[in-house]
Amino acid sequence: MGIRILLVEDETAIGDFVARGLREEGYSVEWATDGDAGWHHLRTAVWDVVLLDWWLPGPNGLTLLKKFRQAGCDTPVLMLTARDAVSDRVQGLDCGADDYLCKPFAFEELLARVRALARRPGATAGTVLSYADVYLDLATHRAERAGTKLDLTAKEESLLVLFLRHPGEVLSRTRIYEAVWDERYDGISNTLEVHVMELRKKLEAHGPRLIQTVRGRGYVFGELE
Repeated sequence: MGIRILLVEDETAIGDFVARGLREEGYSVEWATDGDAGWHHLRTAVWDVVLLDWWLPGPNGLTLLKKFRQAGCDTPVLMLTARDAVSDRVQGLDCGADDYLCKPFAFEELLARVRALARRPGATAGTVLSYADVYLDLATHRAERAGTKLDLTAKEESLLVLFLRHPGEVLSRTRIYEAVWDERYDGISNTLEVHVMELRKKLEAHGPRLIQTVRGRGYVFGELE
């Protein structure tokens, strides 16, 4: 089937039940049991569907969902939660959830919703990002420019992913730092500038400059819209 699912669920009985059931249906499933592990998996791998519990140890599901969408990720997300009030469902959907399933639920209904999300246009087409002559395969972590492989660090790859998802858009230093480093930007550290400089060097070794500095505003990848 080739469909990769991330399950973020801290309740062992539910997580085991869902993960086993989906694997028996032929899906590839990774199971994270808290918010920190869930965010790590969201940031470092490509998924076709995400099943996200609302209440989690560490960052809760709603926090993860907001950060995931702010990072430019459009993978379908199904929220799993015991919160069944209309206001809760509205809040989850407004924060970027594609669907909502209240606990307890029947596995058959979960499976039907997963199939529906996986059928959405583009649900399984987000593994490769490209702009001009720059190419990045998120599944294999292979980055190229003009056909030449780029040797990127993990942070440089994360920067490139963010830039490739927002070409022509001015990204502030605060937005970039908080998306890539998952920390509040203090405005003093030069960590971001150093990593941008190194990524620029590797890209410009094979072509003209793509990462432009917009004075007082941040950076833009490619031509400013």
